[in-house]
Amino acid sequence: MNERIRELATEAEFYEKDLHIQADNFQKFAELIVEECIKKIDKDVVVFTKNDIDTKNLCIGIIKQHFGV
Repeated sequence: MNERIRELATEAEFYEKDLHIQADNFQKFAELIVEECIKKIDKDVVVFTKNDIDTKNLCIGIIKQHFGV
């Protein structure tokens, strides 16, 4: 499981044993949330110039890298 996702799960008070038992399901759930956020940015952020497109794509890349998606 991605370390940042594990940290957030701990902050949300998920028990370590539950994360261990349900790690694959929890990881997939977290990935789906991140992907949904990325789709929302990609769909709704209005771009006017190539610089805007580059900035939007950079932000999406940073989010993907941060969460390991």
